[in-house]
Amino acid sequence: MTDKELLAKAEANEGLTVNEIKIYQQLVKPQKHVYGKYGTLKRKYLEDKGLDWTIADIPAYLHCVDKQAEDMHNVLYAKLFSSPLYKWTGEFMEDYRRLTAMQHAIEEEILSEIIYTEEVV
Repeated sequence: MTDKELLAKAEANEGLTVNEIKIYQQLVKPQKHVYGKYGTLKRKYLEDKGLDWTIADIPAYLHCVDKQAEDMHNVLYAKLFSSPLYKWTGEFMEDYRRLTAMQHAIEEEILSEIIYTEEVV
C-alpha cells in the first residue's frame, strides 16, 4: 500500500491495522501539544508501554490527566495539612521538613494512582 492510499484510507475512517497506524503517524506531521508535568509523565509512560496509539484523542486525555492530578493534589494537600503529622510547629527547619514530606507523599500517591497505571479510559 502506498503512502497516498494509506492517507486516503485514514481520511475515509476505514479500519487501520496496527502497522498502518504506526506508518500513518510517521507520515502525518504531529501537532505540538504542551502538557503539564503529569500529562508529560503519562505520555512518556504510555509511549514506553506501547499504549499511546490505543487512545483516540491523546491530547484531550493527557490534559484530563493533568486536571485529575491537580485536583488530587489539592484534595490531598487539604487533607494532609489538617493532619497532626504535618501541622506547623513554628520552627523553620521542622516545618520545611514536614512540608517536604507532605509534598513527597502527595507526589507518590499521584504517580501510583494516575500516572503509572495502564488503565486507559
